[in-house]
Amino acid sequence: MGYREQREYAWAQFFALLCLCDWSDCQISYSISEEVNKGTVVGNLAKDLNLSAKELESRDLRIVSGYTNSKKYFEVDLKTGALYVVDRIDREELCPNTAKCSLNIEAIVSNPVHLHRIEVQIKDVNDNSPSFREKVKTFNITESSSTGERYLLPIANDPDTGSNSVKSYKLSSNEYFSLDVQSGGEQSVSAELVLQKTLDREKQSVIHLTLTALDGGKPHKSGTLQIVVNIMDVNDNIPVFSQSLYKARVEENSPFQTPILTVTATDLDERLNGEVVYSFIERGNFNPETLFSINSHTGEITVKGDLDFEENAAYDIRIQAKDKGVPSRSAHGKVLVEVIDVNDNAPDIMITSLMSPVKEDAEIGTVVALVTVNDKDGGNNGLTSCKIVGLVPFKLNLNYKNYYSLIVDGPIDRESVSQYNITIVANDEGIPPLSSTSVIIVHVSDVNDNAPSFSEPIINVYVKENSPVGATIYTLTAVDPDVAENAKITYSSLDGGSKNIPISSVLNINSETGDIVSLQSFNYEELKTVQFKVQATDSGVPPLSSNVTVNIFILDENDNNPGILAPYSEHGSVNSENIPYSAEAGYFVAKIRAVDADSGYNALLSYHISEPKGTNLFRIGTSTGEIRTKRRLSDNDLKTHPLVVLVSDNGEPSLSATVSIDVVVVENAGDVQTQSRHVPIKDESFSDLNLYLLIAIVSVSVIFLLSFVSLIVVKCHRTDNSFSRYGAPMITTHPDGSWSYSKATQQYDVCFSSDTLKSDVVVFPAPFPPVDGELISINGGDTFNRTQTLPNKEKVRVLAY
Repeated sequence: MGYREQREYAWAQFFALLCLCDWSDCQISYSISEEVNKGTVVGNLAKDLNLSAKELESRDLRIVSGYTNSKKYFEVDLKTGALYVVDRIDREELCPNTAKCSLNIEAIVSNPVHLHRIEVQIKDVNDNSPSFREKVKTFNITESSSTGERYLLPIANDPDTGSNSVKSYKLSSNEYFSLDVQSGGEQSVSAELVLQKTLDREKQSVIHLTLTALDGGKPHKSGTLQIVVNIMDVNDNIPVFSQSLYKARVEENSPFQTPILTVTATDLDERLNGEVVYSFIERGNFNPETLFSINSHTGEITVKGDLDFEENAAYDIRIQAKDKGVPSRSAHGKVLVEVIDVNDNAPDIMITSLMSPVKEDAEIGTVVALVTVNDKDGGNNGLTSCKIVGLVPFKLNLNYKNYYSLIVDGPIDRESVSQYNITIVANDEGIPPLSSTSVIIVHVSDVNDNAPSFSEPIINVYVKENSPVGATIYTLTAVDPDVAENAKITYSSLDGGSKNIPISSVLNINSETGDIVSLQSFNYEELKTVQFKVQATDSGVPPLSSNVTVNIFILDENDNNPGILAPYSEHGSVNSENIPYSAEAGYFVAKIRAVDADSGYNALLSYHISEPKGTNLFRIGTSTGEIRTKRRLSDNDLKTHPLVVLVSDNGEPSLSATVSIDVVVVENAGDVQTQSRHVPIKDESFSDLNLYLLIAIVSVSVIFLLSFVSLIVVKCHRTDNSFSRYGAPMITTHPDGSWSYSKATQQYDVCFSSDTLKSDVVVFPAPFPPVDGELISINGGDTFNRTQTLPNKEKVRVLAY
């Protein structure tokens, strides 16, 4: 490293020690010369940030430009922590016409996030030579000019500043003129040509001089101007201004032709030699006529262009008073115009390092963006404040001067708000105050904070028995308000089944669609209900889940024929019964009993004599199966009566069974065999035995009814809540003495006869629970009336195939 680089590095270390606050809010300052080579080290940023070299990559140390220039001038070496130059730095390009030049950058480290402001001061080097706008300057000076007269010379321009700017002028050697160099402090150095010896046009009419401008750099650089002096004759008095310096103030943005002040110059000569004309003198790169106007006759100066305090706070104007003599004579004066600032610039809001999207589980204090507010105005007009408008879970945290951090200030829920439009308003303290608004769009990214949910905790599904294998009997649907993988749901069964049957052998659940598919055909007589739990799990990390209970109720189909009970057998064999010839109408012949493995209406049986058709001798109880005589026997009746009894269930379509009985008529009552299935003919007289029998039947009926009611109460009390929504039990009596009991969750049909000692009780189970209800009443003619009742309120899904 050369001497120059070592010196610059020492300066950088010195400025780094000038930090006046703690590291959370301080600004680190470095200094470096312009035009240094790429790779030149500005300073050890890691050391100044109290970071070790091992932490640089893990904490993602990076440099963010804090200026609007698109170029990136600095970068940090993540191995050494050195801040170095990556592009050419030209101070005159970055900071034209300013004495101080600095670049503001930002160093950001993560885990946790910290912001550090860095100011790099750009030192000027003498890389520009002074230059004059004009190559040749001509003066017309009369030969009568007195010694000591002064002539203002053009100033030289040097883009460099400080000691590298123009510091002195020198004039080529001659016998008539000398050079008076004036230093204006902060103003530029100017020079005047001073006449030292009376001119004699007859001896020399033109004088050629060379003006050299020198800067203060080491080594010096210079620029030259050729001066041509034409020696004129006659007019020997010059105009004289009333003041050597005029001062005035004017507000920026003043309208056109606003008067500023009036300058006055007098000339002791007479006539044309004493008439004065006023004008501006253009000096350097500034031409006063672009912003101001001067009346050539009155000397009044007015506003001509747009005055902007932010561009220039004051103007140094040189004016000239010139008479109309031949040759004319002139004098120059100085006008200093101060521009008064008005609040005409709204604050400028700049958003950098926007970190979007933000996770919805972001902690309070997480940095979202960096906000910088600038106002070009000065004084109170340039003081700003910044705030967020509206209720959002964010706030602005003041870091340093007009630098803010936008941080999380409350809980964020993507399912409630997925995008925040954060409105930031910046106000200045001018009168009246001005403001500007900027909207930051912050997207919220999803985290897996919601478990899938079912619409109901218990789902009831109704499936008919004998349904085909592979049919979809129900589709489960769970909802997850999260998005993407966090909302992707898979379904699985947890446990369940009936009669120790594993659910996997009965049903299959599609993990992606939630379809419940049957793996076997159901048989109501073997399996009536299946209960299991299904779990819905999302694909988030970690995964979340919820459960639902699924009840599958098998609905009975009429798939079983009635079965004839002993002592009679089904069709194919002949059974015989004897009746006496003296049998009266209503004589009990036989009782057919049958059962059906189905339930409900599919097991409700009815009895009919199918052969011979239209017999007028015998009748059968439709619901009881009792065969009785319709009338007394006559001599014309046959001795043997073959009967075929058809037993039909109430299903759709109806299934049936038949039994054959030969009824043989015998002459003597003693020939009739007394069997358990026979009962004596009713006595028409109401004897004491009939009274006792009636009391016994009523007592048994009451006891039986009370038993059933108790059973219903206990069963309802033990039933799960999901089953308690079905209707109340219903008991119906019939004119022939039979009665039925039904309930929405379970239905039984109980039938018996009240007019015989040989009555049988038959209980028919019904499917549980039914889709709707029906009542079957039995009238006195042993015929059925089916009445459809209103369905219950439970949502029912029945698959028909």
